Amino acid sequence: MEPAHPATKEAIRITDVIAHPLSQTLPKPTVTSWGTYSQVSIVLVEVRTDAGIIGVGETLARFSPKAYAELIETSLKPRLVGQDARNIGALWQSMRRSLSGRAGGMLIEAIAGVDIALWDILGKAAGLPVAKLLGGMGGERIDVYAAAVNWVDDAEADRELERYINEGFPRIKVKVANPVKEACRRIERLRKRAGDDIGLCVDANWAYNLDEAIEVGRALGANGYFWFEEPLAPENEQGYEELRKRCDVPIAAGESNFTADQAQRLVANRTLSVLQPDVARAGGISETRRMADYAGLHDVAYAPHIGMSGIICETASVHLAAALPNFRVMECECDLSPFKRELADLDPGCLRQRNGTLDVPTGPGLGIEINWDAVKRLRVQ
Repeated sequence: MEPAHPATKEAIRITDVIAHPLSQTLPKPTVTSWGTYSQVSIVLVEVRTDAGIIGVGETLARFSPKAYAELIETSLKPRLVGQDARNIGALWQSMRRSLSGRAGGMLIEAIAGVDIALWDILGKAAGLPVAKLLGGMGGERIDVYAAAVNWVDDAEADRELERYINEGFPRIKVKVANPVKEACRRIERLRKRAGDDIGLCVDANWAYNLDEAIEVGRALGANGYFWFEEPLAPENEQGYEELRKRCDVPIAAGESNFTADQAQRLVANRTLSVLQPDVARAGGISETRRMADYAGLHDVAYAPHIGMSGIICETASVHLAAALPNFRVMECECDLSPFKRELADLDPGCLRQRNGTLDVPTGPGLGIEINWDAVKRLRVQ
């Protein structure tokens, strides 16, 4: 582990920003309403400083990672080199101005990777974990749920459900899609197989229109599921508002949001019970914290989204979860992919969890050390 560096009044100048586009083949495909994913990508962002401190971050770049890497190195890097790495707010605003237009897309995802790396640097300079820098709640462990039972045939779905139960998860996510009747049947059947003591939630990945979502929501309410995640396309805010009036189960969404203003409407009117930003998409730790704080002001819970990302995204999310008072539960992706198993000295959360709780790293910054040999091996040439 890189040693902690005592805080200093001198500036910690950024000397280089390196974007590493990485690609992996999943050990087992992830199957959702969108399709089957066998290979996905990320960008690992490395920020170097004249103090010898190196920070690492992760950009959600499911596909075309070289395009993200080019954006980071040609548009963001010139705004960063020579600047004090501790001025995270000012650097975030500077990066945002590198492209005009409405905030979102590749730019904010690229900023996310840099922002996470800057918080890693700040923690290492202060000798504190990020959770403490954020004013943590003091807990050593956080609650997690297993993700996920895929949209596969019944026999395979049963095996996945049993695996998570046997691994000690008290909460499990189930993927659903069309046809609606099949989704409702699976919702009821898996509840019976899991029993009443296992918490179940559903993720639809935007599979439905409003009428379909209402029908699925009724099945979820009748079978005691604890939330209905992303039933509609994220742009369909009016549809979410109508669904909330006609659905007994709480609604969760937000992994598609890039900035806090995009969460504002459905949080302010409490259409959502749970907000789920992804730190590797939503502008990094800085902007994700803004989203979660805004949700907390409106009595909406914060539940980090992880998906098919890597260990940096997962670890940054753990620190946020440990710091924020409205945190409810975090996704624990169980894909055992190279991005989670090989990139750092920390095992993925699904291997560290005990009875649905996960430890918070205590080392400075993110508290992880990158395996640069694995980075080289997974790098897109």
